[in-house]
Amino acid sequence: MNTLRPVHAVGALLFLGLLPGLLQAQTHAKAPAGAAEKMAPIPIQLPKPMFEGTPQNIRVPNLQKPLGRPRDPFLAPAGVTNVAKGKKVTSSDDLPVIGEIEQVTDGDKKGADGSYVELGPGLHHVTIDLGAPHEVFAILFWHFHKTPRVYLDVVVQVADDAEFKKNLRTLFNNDHDNTTSLGAGQDMNYVETAEGRLVDARGARALRAALQQGQ
Repeated sequence: MNTLRPVHAVGALLFLGLLPGLLQAQTHAKAPAGAAEKMAPIPIQLPKPMFEGTPQNIRVPNLQKPLGRPRDPFLAPAGVTNVAKGKKVTSSDDLPVIGEIEQVTDGDKKGADGSYVELGPGLHHVTIDLGAPHEVFAILFWHFHKTPRVYLDVVVQVADDAEFKKNLRTLFNNDHDNTTSLGAGQDMNYVETAEGRLVDARGARALRAALQQGQ
């Protein structure tokens, strides 16, 4: 599972409900005690698909079968917002082959030239600093999706500190042979499309979120 294909980080969205007391004007309303919290589909504007149909003859182990239809809406507490957009991003690669690290959170999710960041060969990560603790309900990210590709050894983690030691949690891990040294994962590989990859964060409280990518 060690390839030399460079990482193409197209963009990332974190759909979050802000904790009480933090930017209250943007947080979702808290349901009264004993009442069910109102749920609603998170607002997602998808980029234009770059290829049509179901990819054929991709020989990758543990590959998830494509749905063949649009992904079901993802429900979260009504009023959640995307607070990842424009947030500070750091990376293990300070000099990308193509693009700038800031493009990870610039809101451009297209797979066209000029819309993605290409990191050099090797193991890399990108980390988004949310600025303050948040309840994270979903993490949605894109790799380069102009052509059908499967990206191996993808790990998504959140934590409460910059060093990723305090309350570290792994939300997605398809690194089946522990290439990243973050532990062997059980999540399936998948074909990257214009829908990106949506990870259910289940309301995890976090200050930072990171996408680790093996090659």
